[in-house]
Amino acid sequence: MIIEKLSEWNPWWENPQPIEELRGRNRPAYAHLVNSINIKEITIITGVRRSGKSTLMYQMIDNLLKNGLIYSSYKESINPDKKSYIFIDEIHKKEGWESWIRKKYDLKSEEKFIISGSCSYLLKKEYSTLLTGRNLTFEVFPLSFEEFLLFNNIIVNKDNLKKGIMLEKTKFIILNYLQEYLTLGGFPEVVFKQKEYKIKLLEQYFDDILYKDIVDRYNLNSQKTKDIALFFITNIAGLISLRNIRNSLKISYDTTKDYLSHFKEAFLFFTLDHFSYSFKEQKTHASKIYCIDNGLRNAVSFKFSKDEGKLIENLVFIELKRKRSSIYYWKKSSEVDFIIKNKDNSLSAINVSYTDEIKEREIKALLDFKKEFKSKAGELIILTKNIEKRENEIYFIPLWKWLLNK
Repeated sequence: MIIEKLSEWNPWWENPQPIEELRGRNRPAYAHLVNSINIKEITIITGVRRSGKSTLMYQMIDNLLKNGLIYSSYKESINPDKKSYIFIDEIHKKEGWESWIRKKYDLKSEEKFIISGSCSYLLKKEYSTLLTGRNLTFEVFPLSFEEFLLFNNIIVNKDNLKKGIMLEKTKFIILNYLQEYLTLGGFPEVVFKQKEYKIKLLEQYFDDILYKDIVDRYNLNSQKTKDIALFFITNIAGLISLRNIRNSLKISYDTTKDYLSHFKEAFLFFTLDHFSYSFKEQKTHASKIYCIDNGLRNAVSFKFSKDEGKLIENLVFIELKRKRSSIYYWKKSSEVDFIIKNKDNSLSAINVSYTDEIKEREIKALLDFKKEFKSKAGELIILTKNIEKRENEIYFIPLWKWLLNK
């Protein structure tokens, strides 16, 4: 009976063909995740809902099918002396899963576990102690701009890009896609939908994240949750003060803080702290807020066609976050959008100015930062629309080129 039920959910046991419909497009940036099927440690895949976690799991299954592993194990009635590959999606919905998996792992049983969840709570609390040293964790994001181009069948020659070799026609195509990416974001399924359905699908994603991953999980007031989420999503790339939110929405400081924590655990929002070597000084400054995806933000915000500068800053933040960078902002008399703490402890600084008329304050802020931190200051970068040069120790780099050639 159990095998019959499993067969309903695992049609590829009898016929490998169904996997072809599920495996989707390859994402080279996550090749190491897919290849983790070959190692003993538990593979944990996490990230925002609809970012492609399940598809990556299907690609892992596809690799096993190509080796005949799943099919042969099934034909032998899941013989206990054969290795099993166990895939569990959205595992955080089942209580006690971590103890069971740890026991199986510690008994050195012939099983490889691949599990996923759309909640960072899964990372921080539920298995952080029990599974320490027994897992490899991968965070999946919506498509990067490079992946977005790839999904639209645009392949950029990186060697030519580094050499500055590119046809104007190709550059024009890339810039057109950048505008689409900027407004509609990078959720994989949205890319393939007709234009009239893209916004509807993004609105549904927002509701699913809000109600399934937050309201239902924490038993919250749905209207209050949506009001706070819309406040944050409308003010991306801005400084947030929980006290100001309390005054605007008439919600207590502690309640707002709790809601923000829930949003972050569902990967809907991220916060960015002020950079300082003093923890006390760091926490005296307000944080900035960013959204997981511009398309998601635009679909439900009250400012769909506005705030290009904020959208671009949000895009750059998510790209830095995708690389797991230690990111901050810095503000004194002037402000630097992003400070990146590098592995050698140097500090790179990036200002985002998507224009060809760079304001003096953008340059001054980077030079002020360099003066403040002296020997620790590393690369200084301004992301522009078309300008590409080096001047006053600052690299001016077109945004599209930075996104493709980091």
